[in-house]
Parts: sequence; structure tokens; C-alpha cells
Amino acid sequence: MNIRLSDHFTVHRLLRFVFPSMIMMVFTSVYGVVDGLFVSNFVGKTPFAAVNLIMPVLMGLGALGFMVGAGGGALVSKTLGEGNMARANEIFSMLVYVTIAAGLAVTAAGQLWLRPIAASLGAEGEMLENCVLYGRIILMSQTSFMLQNVFQSFFVVAERPHLGLAVTVAAGLTNITLDFLFVAVFRWGLAGAAAATLISESIGGLVPLLYFFRPNTSLLRLTRAGMDGRALWQACSNGSSELMTNLSMSLVNILYNFQLMRMVGADGVAAYGVIMYVNFVFVSLFLGYSIGSAPIIGYHYGAANEEELKNLFRKSLILVAVTGCALAALAAVLARPLATVFVGYDPDLLELTGHGLRLYSLSFLMVGVNIFGSAFFTALNNGAVSALISFLRTLVFQVTAVLFLPLLLEVDGIWLSVVAAELMALGVTAVLLVRMRKRYHYV
Repeated sequence: MNIRLSDHFTVHRLLRFVFPSMIMMVFTSVYGVVDGLFVSNFVGKTPFAAVNLIMPVLMGLGALGFMVGAGGGALVSKTLGEGNMARANEIFSMLVYVTIAAGLAVTAAGQLWLRPIAASLGAEGEMLENCVLYGRIILMSQTSFMLQNVFQSFFVVAERPHLGLAVTVAAGLTNITLDFLFVAVFRWGLAGAAAATLISESIGGLVPLLYFFRPNTSLLRLTRAGMDGRALWQACSNGSSELMTNLSMSLVNILYNFQLMRMVGADGVAAYGVIMYVNFVFVSLFLGYSIGSAPIIGYHYGAANEEELKNLFRKSLILVAVTGCALAALAAVLARPLATVFVGYDPDLLELTGHGLRLYSLSFLMVGVNIFGSAFFTALNNGAVSALISFLRTLVFQVTAVLFLPLLLEVDGIWLSVVAAELMALGVTAVLLVRMRKRYHYV
């Protein structure tokens, strides 16, 4: 039974609809995790630290894809809710073409500036060469990576979330298989791990491109489309919170690595890398839920269906809050086993990583509500409020915490910085949800 954006959503129907998006995000997070797993165990600690040092830069360069996907998806969903399918397809097509052009430009700039950026982060000698080698190979698939992030949202808008899931699972399994072959079997080292990611990201971005170019039975298809500055501005401003989130996360991760290099050295960067891998997977559930539910919210907002908007808001808050509690408990219990998978060969590094993850896991209690709160306002086409939550949560609060908490708590202050930032962001999210309720009538 197909689920339509116009349906009434029970908890069961809502979970069925968003589940593919959640799994899509989990598999997307697998790229870096699998690379790190094989590099750490088969190539060595220094290359592993290099991957973790340069990865925030690579993710930051691909942040435009998240912005276009989230902001454009909300705009196209709203347009579909208003009953204008032709206009929705024109906007969708224009945004995809813009993403391709932006991806090519970002790739060229990244190749040019990668070495000086890595050096400015403190990499030198072998570590610097590893950063450049891994980064330059990954950058070759930057356009595909950005397209994959765009299509993750638009597959849901097109009412084809399961097809999007199939593409992402195929890309993720390709990455896992090729990492095993290139790194563990053929012993191609860091270049092999990067090549595995390049190929898998190409699948994730190019297969959906071919699907939407061909005649299909979904709500969306790529057509001829001219530049629409107004629609592009609406999509980008509406998705600015997602851009801010991803850019801020990259900048903050760079700052975390800088602090850890200063206080602990390469071991600190390696430990933080493991914690980020766990964070990527856990937080991807909340991101996937937000991506999956945003088109529904946007559709019913466009259709002025206030009762369904209230229903979706209430059920979503309960779901993300309960999931956050479960993930926090799970991360605390599995901290040492998860650390062992990556760095079990080094007892000191293992202890540092397990301890850091136990402290960091407290942030999962709050992060889901904050992510959904920001995405909820994006779905309502209020990019300003959404961006405010993201800006404070991912940049202002985290930068403040990671600069000052270590002065009081030393290395523990670094692990607890995200907890303090999410707690402050939760207060902001709650205040904004209360203040905006009369404008959008979701309560």
C-alpha cells in the first residue's frame, strides 16, 4: 500500500514512511565509518588520524547539497501541496542543475587549496601527505556526493522513499565491499579506502540522476528548466539551517581536533574520530527522520491542514525524545566495545576513546529534539528560525563550550562541550516552538 503525502499519519504509518530516509542516512554515515575502521586496523594510527583531521573539511565542502536538498524539498513539497505539479518539477530540475554546477566548482577549489588547509590544521610530514592523498581522491566524487544529499530529500518528496533507500543501501554496501577488497585484501592502503568511497558516492549520486531523467511514475521528473533566481533564493534561504549545520559541524570538528592535537596529540584526534563515527550513525537516525517527515509537514502546511500539522508535530516530538533516551543509554553501555572495534590494538587509546564516548553520549538525550525543531521550521518554509537554531546549536554554543570548558575540566571539557551546547540549544528550541505556535497552529 502506497503512502501519500496527503494521508493522515498514525504512528505506524509515519514510521513506515520515514524509515527509508532513516536507513538512507545511516548508510550515508557508513562511508566515513567504514573507511576509518579499515584504515585504523589495516593501515595504521597515523593515517587514521589523518582521515579524521581532513574529513571535516571534505564534509564542509559538500554542505551545499544538504542545503539544496532540505530547502528545495520543502519548497517543492509546498508547491505540490498547492496543486502546481508543473511548477514543482521546474523548481526541482533547476535545483539539480545548480547542484551539479556548484559541485564541479567546489571540486576545483578543493583540489587547489587542500594542502594549505591541511597544513593549517597542524598536519605535517607523513600526516600531511596522508591528508592530501585521501582528500584529493575523495574530492573527485564531490559532485556525486552533493547530488546524493539532494536526492535523499527529493526521493521522499517524489513519494519514492524506498527507491532512495535501495540506492543508498547499494552505495553503502559497495563501499563496505570495496574497502574490504582494496584495503584488507589488496593492501592499497589509504588510497584504496578513498577509492572505495569515491566509487560508492558515484553510485549514490548518479543512479538517482538517471532515474529522474527518464520517464517515471513518481511526482517528480527532470525537465528543461531555466534559472529562477527567486525560487533558488527561497530554497537556499530555507535550507540555510542545513547549510549552517553542516558548515558549523565541520568548523567545530576542526576546532575540536585542534584542541585535541594541542592537549593530547594524534591520539586525541584518533579518539575523537571514533566518537564522531558513533555520533554520525546515531545522529543520522534523527537526520533521517527529519528528512523523511519534512515533505509531509511541508505538504500539509501548503494545504492548510492544521489538524494534521498538529498530529505530526505531537507524534514527532514524542518519537525523537524517546529515541534520544534509548540512544544515550546504548552509547554509554557500548562505549568500550565500540571503541575496541576501532582502536582495540592500543590500550591507552582504547581507554581514552571509551571514556570520551561515555561523556559524549549524554548529548543524545537532547540532540534529536534540536535537530527536529530546526527541520520542522525548514518544512514550514521558515528558514530564518531554522537557521537561528542551527547557528546557535552547531556553532555559537559549541565553539564557546570547546574553548572554555577545557580550561576548567581539561580533556573532559572537550568531550562534554557538545553536551553543554545541546543543552543550551534545547532551551532555545523550546522557546521558539512555544513562541511560533500561534503563527503556524501546530499546537
